[in-house]
Amino acid sequence: MKHKLKVFNTLSKKKEIFIPIDCENNFVKMYVCGMTVYDFCHIGHARVLVVFDMIRRWLIANNYKVFYVRNITDIDDKIIKRAAENNESIQSLTQRFISAMHEDSQKLGVLPPDIEPKATENIAEMLEMIAKLEQNGLAYQNQNSKDVNFAVRKFPNYGKLSGKSIDDLRAGERVNVNNDKNDPLDFVLWKAAKDGEPAWDSKWGKGRPGWHIECSAMSCKFLGNHFDIHGGGQDLQFPHHENEIAQSQGANHSDLFVNYWLHNGFVRVDNQKMSKSLGNFFTIREVLEKYHPEVLRFFILRSHYRGPLNYSDQHLNDAKNSLETLYFTLRDVPAVQQWQLNWNDDDAIKFQNAMNEDFDTSTAMAVLFDIAARARKNQDGNLSAKLKTLANIIGLLENSPEQFFSETSKQNQAKTSSEEFILQKISERAEAKKDKNFALADAIRNELLNDYAVILDDTKDGTKWRFK
Repeated sequence: MKHKLKVFNTLSKKKEIFIPIDCENNFVKMYVCGMTVYDFCHIGHARVLVVFDMIRRWLIANNYKVFYVRNITDIDDKIIKRAAENNESIQSLTQRFISAMHEDSQKLGVLPPDIEPKATENIAEMLEMIAKLEQNGLAYQNQNSKDVNFAVRKFPNYGKLSGKSIDDLRAGERVNVNNDKNDPLDFVLWKAAKDGEPAWDSKWGKGRPGWHIECSAMSCKFLGNHFDIHGGGQDLQFPHHENEIAQSQGANHSDLFVNYWLHNGFVRVDNQKMSKSLGNFFTIREVLEKYHPEVLRFFILRSHYRGPLNYSDQHLNDAKNSLETLYFTLRDVPAVQQWQLNWNDDDAIKFQNAMNEDFDTSTAMAVLFDIAARARKNQDGNLSAKLKTLANIIGLLENSPEQFFSETSKQNQAKTSSEEFILQKISERAEAKKDKNFALADAIRNELLNDYAVILDDTKDGTKWRFK
């Protein structure tokens, strides 16, 4: 029996049956907070990119028409600071990292959004929204700083997304004490211009937008004042998404804004918070130097999107081995023909039920491995075809086995500096076998296979090696 799609709504703190606003046309409008482009994307960004690509793909597989907007923040304190440090223009810096983000996304199998608006191209809409907030008594200009701020205490139900009450948000904890605000909880909508910084004209004087107003203005511009899904990382629940709700509802005099708020969990590295200060900060590019892009995508989707994701070489190696198992199935049991998607098929029903339970990719993958095991056992090419069709829905197994193994072999060959390294390992293995230390011998064989894609063949003429 097939289940209806249920999603966990951060706003209600429970799973809800997904019903789009335009259910008559099965049309879904989705907005996801994108990147601030001053550096290369890291593995936390990779999770956001892959998770919401998966969600979009699954909605499409369920016959929804999805209009997907993911913004780019291309003006911000960090961007200004980095451009000055690099002695380059802000436009040059941001365009360079936008291009890098697109390259990383494409490698991870992330489909481009329908619209990817930049903050600097939507200043007029931000100014219009700020003016509405001021007119509605929710915004004021500080006479000292000339900044325009949002008056948090004047907005009813502030904190309903994050579950934080205004009384608990004491100055000095979540917010900085600032004499340029009427209340420490207030946040900036329009920053007055500083010397040497980019600025735009406004009724309040030259300045630039605050971060939070960007997404409110751009989501409402492209999706309307009321849309279906707003997504992003768990770290954005407060204050960014909380402030978006306040701005958008406050400007539009409406209790409606977003029906379903979806947030992916944090990424940790070896069970620690990822940070540059701890030396455990990895960009997507650094990871892809060691692992095939689909391995990283597989690793991200193997865990439920809302749970924590613990990054480590061991976990990436496990993901690599698991993904190879699926590709070995496609290689060794070739598909007889393409399997036409049939949601009445038992395996497809199991896969669909898992995905419809708040996008449970972990359980859905268990279905894929069950299909792969039966395909290998029975040498059934129809099952291989079904495996590929279902995996493709969430952006997996989109390469041919030949392409995947060719790319991983080249990558692993690049990791192996010379033939001397392999021969040294073979020599160490021979010594281990001579000493009857067969556990060590097996460990060396597995190391060469798993980490460097090197296969050892024991022959009467000695041990030979080759790349997988």
